[in-house]
Amino acid sequence: MRMLAIETASEACSIALFEGEDRIAHDHRVIGRGHAEALVPMIAALPDKGRADRILVSLGPGSFTGVRIGLATARALGFAWGAEVLGYPTLALIAAQAQAERPGQPLTVCVNGGHGEWFVQDFGADGLPGTDVVSQPPDAARNDARHDFAAGNRARDLLAQRGASIASLDILPDAAAVPLLPAELLTHNLVPIYGRGPDATPMAGRVPA
Repeated sequence: MRMLAIETASEACSIALFEGEDRIAHDHRVIGRGHAEALVPMIAALPDKGRADRILVSLGPGSFTGVRIGLATARALGFAWGAEVLGYPTLALIAAQAQAERPGQPLTVCVNGGHGEWFVQDFGADGLPGTDVVSQPPDAARNDARHDFAAGNRARDLLAQRGASIASLDILPDAAAVPLLPAELLTHNLVPIYGRGPDATPMAGRVPA
């Protein structure tokens, strides 16, 4: 079975193509913005233009625009190719990357969120979530951090005040690591994980002045 992995929830845009257990192509770029312009040409440059039997795509949390672009692309390709499309949590992918270097060690994943906040989530030694993902101001996140091992692009900041015994990995999610995810975290429910409530208040929910 050929599998295409798509990761667009962060400053990085990455794809990976697998044949069975073998990775046959990979592209990982830290671009900040511009996922809409970069993603499809990246896929088109893969062998057979990335055509696969299964597509795995990030659900977030992370960049609102990046997540939506990845999902729209995965859905469109899945329809065109008759491929199965599954989603996965982005913070779980970061945890899997970190635990590949420190197997069996619980950790906290901490990455950039919106409006100056951080997305934070704890993971157990088995790579499964130990808490729900939350969006917190930096000071609150530091006070709530449970583990002395953290990963993500805010991991170092999260543990900066914890002393010399801590360890952090400053990493972004990479589609090449998708096979490391626990199978139970893959889902057909392709709903973005936002990690925070909407910034705007719906008209129906507003209290008249």
